[in-house]
Amino acid sequence: MKLLYLLFGLCTFFANAQENYVQINGSTNINNFRCVNNKFKSEIGLYNFSEKKLPYIILNVNDFDCGNKMMTRDFQKILNAEKYPEMTIRFINFTKTQKSFLAVVEVKMMNQSKRYNVEFAIENKKLVGRKNIKFSDFKITPPKKMGGMIVVKDDLDLTFSLSTKT
Repeated sequence: MKLLYLLFGLCTFFANAQENYVQINGSTNINNFRCVNNKFKSEIGLYNFSEKKLPYIILNVNDFDCGNKMMTRDFQKILNAEKYPEMTIRFINFTKTQKSFLAVVEVKMMNQSKRYNVEFAIENKKLVGRKNIKFSDFKITPPKKMGGMIVVKDDLDLTFSLSTKT
Protein backbone atom coordinates (compact mmCIF):
# COMPACT_ATOMS: atom_id res chain seq x y z
CA MET A 1 0.00 0.00 0.00
CA LYS A 2 2.86 2.39 0.82
CA LEU A 3 4.33 1.70 -2.60
CA LEU A 4 1.03 2.70 -4.20
CA TYR A 5 1.05 6.05 -2.32
CA LEU A 6 4.68 6.62 -3.32
CA LEU A 7 3.92 5.96 -6.99
CA PHE A 8 0.85 8.23 -6.87
CA GLY A 9 2.93 10.98 -5.24
CA LEU A 10 5.69 10.69 -7.84
CA CYS A 11 3.18 10.76 -10.72
CA THR A 12 1.53 13.85 -9.22
CA PHE A 13 4.93 15.53 -8.75
CA PHE A 14 6.00 14.89 -12.34
CA ALA A 15 2.62 15.92 -13.75
CA ASN A 16 2.79 19.22 -11.84
CA ALA A 17 6.44 19.75 -12.74
CA GLN A 18 5.60 19.46 -16.44
CA GLU A 19 2.70 21.92 -16.41
CA ASN A 20 3.35 24.93 -18.62
CA TYR A 21 1.06 27.86 -19.12
CA VAL A 22 0.64 31.22 -20.77
CA GLN A 23 -1.71 33.52 -18.91
CA ILE A 24 -3.20 36.80 -20.10
CA ASN A 25 -4.66 39.06 -17.42
CA GLY A 26 -6.76 42.07 -18.30
CA SER A 27 -9.47 44.29 -16.94
CA THR A 28 -12.59 46.20 -17.81
CA ASN A 29 -14.06 49.24 -16.13
CA ILE A 30 -16.08 46.74 -14.02
CA ASN A 31 -14.02 43.59 -13.48
CA ASN A 32 -10.76 41.72 -14.10
CA PHE A 33 -10.28 38.65 -16.27
CA ARG A 34 -7.68 35.90 -16.57
CA CYS A 35 -7.35 33.65 -19.60
CA VAL A 36 -4.99 30.68 -19.41
CA ASN A 37 -3.65 28.23 -21.95
CA ASN A 38 -1.97 25.19 -20.36
CA LYS A 39 -2.57 22.69 -23.16
CA PHE A 40 0.91 22.77 -24.67
CA LYS A 41 4.20 21.09 -23.84
CA SER A 42 7.69 20.68 -25.15
CA GLU A 43 8.25 17.73 -27.47
CA ILE A 44 11.05 16.54 -25.17
CA GLY A 45 9.23 17.19 -21.88
CA LEU A 46 11.20 20.17 -20.57
CA TYR A 47 12.05 23.35 -22.47
CA ASN A 48 15.69 23.79 -23.35
CA PHE A 49 17.24 27.24 -23.52
CA SER A 50 20.53 26.47 -25.26
CA GLU A 51 21.69 28.90 -27.93
CA LYS A 52 21.38 26.16 -30.53
CA LYS A 53 17.65 25.69 -30.07
CA LEU A 54 15.51 28.19 -28.19
CA PRO A 55 11.81 27.41 -27.64
CA TYR A 56 9.20 28.07 -30.28
CA ILE A 57 5.75 27.62 -28.73
CA ILE A 58 2.56 27.27 -30.74
CA LEU A 59 -0.62 27.96 -28.80
CA ASN A 60 -4.08 27.10 -30.04
CA VAL A 61 -6.23 30.20 -29.37
CA ASN A 62 -9.24 27.96 -28.68
CA ASP A 63 -7.30 26.35 -25.80
CA PHE A 64 -7.43 29.56 -23.74
CA ASP A 65 -9.87 29.30 -20.84
CA CYS A 66 -11.09 32.45 -19.08
CA GLY A 67 -13.04 30.73 -16.32
CA ASN A 68 -16.52 31.13 -17.81
CA LYS A 69 -17.88 30.20 -21.20
CA MET A 70 -19.06 33.66 -22.23
CA MET A 71 -15.75 35.33 -21.32
CA THR A 72 -13.79 32.58 -23.07
CA ARG A 73 -15.92 32.93 -26.20
CA ASP A 74 -15.48 36.74 -26.15
CA PHE A 75 -11.71 36.40 -25.71
CA GLN A 76 -11.45 33.96 -28.63
CA LYS A 77 -13.58 36.31 -30.72
CA ILE A 78 -11.30 39.27 -29.88
CA LEU A 79 -8.31 37.21 -31.08
CA ASN A 80 -10.30 36.16 -34.18
CA ALA A 81 -9.67 32.46 -33.48
CA GLU A 82 -11.56 31.32 -36.57
CA LYS A 83 -9.26 33.21 -38.94
CA TYR A 84 -6.10 33.06 -36.79
CA PRO A 85 -6.29 29.82 -34.78
CA GLU A 86 -2.70 29.98 -33.51
CA MET A 87 -0.66 32.35 -31.39
CA THR A 88 3.11 31.80 -31.34
CA ILE A 89 5.84 32.63 -28.87
CA ARG A 90 9.40 32.46 -30.15
CA PHE A 91 12.46 33.03 -28.01
CA ILE A 92 14.95 35.07 -30.05
CA ASN A 93 17.64 35.44 -27.39
CA PHE A 94 18.12 34.10 -23.87
CA THR A 95 20.85 35.22 -21.46
CA LYS A 96 21.59 34.27 -17.87
CA THR A 97 22.47 37.11 -15.49
CA GLN A 98 23.57 36.88 -11.85
CA LYS A 99 20.03 36.86 -10.47
CA SER A 100 17.70 36.14 -13.39
CA PHE A 101 17.42 35.49 -17.10
CA LEU A 102 16.81 38.02 -19.85
CA ALA A 103 15.07 37.07 -23.08
CA VAL A 104 13.91 38.66 -26.27
CA VAL A 105 10.55 37.06 -27.00
CA GLU A 106 8.51 37.46 -30.18
CA VAL A 107 4.75 37.13 -29.71
CA LYS A 108 2.64 36.71 -32.85
CA MET A 109 -1.15 37.06 -32.87
CA MET A 110 -3.45 37.71 -35.80
CA ASN A 111 -0.50 38.07 -38.22
CA GLN A 112 0.99 40.83 -36.05
CA SER A 113 4.37 40.27 -34.41
CA LYS A 114 5.87 42.20 -31.55
CA ARG A 115 9.18 41.67 -29.75
CA TYR A 116 9.52 42.20 -26.02
CA ASN A 117 12.40 42.16 -23.56
CA VAL A 118 11.27 39.87 -20.75
CA GLU A 119 12.96 39.12 -17.44
CA PHE A 120 12.55 35.54 -16.23
CA ALA A 121 13.18 33.98 -12.83
CA ILE A 122 13.00 30.49 -11.38
CA GLU A 123 9.80 30.11 -9.32
CA ASN A 124 8.67 26.73 -7.98
CA LYS A 125 11.10 24.92 -10.31
CA LYS A 126 9.69 26.72 -13.37
CA LEU A 127 10.99 29.54 -15.51
CA VAL A 128 8.50 32.41 -15.09
CA GLY A 129 8.42 35.68 -16.99
CA ARG A 130 5.97 38.56 -16.96
CA LYS A 131 5.46 41.41 -19.39
CA ASN A 132 2.96 44.24 -19.70
CA ILE A 133 1.61 44.39 -23.24
CA LYS A 134 -1.34 46.03 -24.98
CA PHE A 135 -4.09 44.88 -27.29
CA SER A 136 -3.08 47.81 -29.51
CA ASP A 137 0.44 46.31 -29.92
CA PHE A 138 -1.31 43.81 -32.20
CA LYS A 139 -3.66 46.31 -33.82
CA ILE A 140 -6.58 44.99 -31.75
CA THR A 141 -9.14 47.53 -30.62
CA PRO A 142 -10.25 46.65 -27.09
CA PRO A 143 -13.93 45.73 -27.27
CA LYS A 144 -16.92 47.40 -25.66
CA LYS A 145 -19.98 45.52 -24.48
CA MET A 146 -23.56 46.46 -23.61
CA GLY A 147 -23.59 49.57 -25.75
CA GLY A 148 -20.29 50.84 -24.35
CA MET A 149 -21.20 50.39 -20.69
CA ILE A 150 -18.43 47.76 -20.30
CA VAL A 151 -15.06 48.78 -21.75
CA VAL A 152 -12.07 46.43 -21.94
CA LYS A 153 -8.82 48.23 -21.11
CA ASP A 154 -5.94 48.16 -23.59
CA ASP A 155 -3.38 47.02 -20.98
CA LEU A 156 -2.69 43.31 -20.47
CA ASP A 157 -0.30 41.33 -18.29
CA LEU A 158 1.28 38.37 -20.06
CA THR A 159 2.79 35.60 -17.90
CA PHE A 160 4.85 32.66 -19.16
CA SER A 161 5.52 29.63 -16.93
CA LEU A 162 7.66 26.91 -18.49
CA SER A 163 9.14 23.70 -17.14
CA THR A 164 12.80 23.78 -18.00
CA LYS A 165 16.19 22.39 -17.28
CA THR A 166 18.05 25.74 -17.12
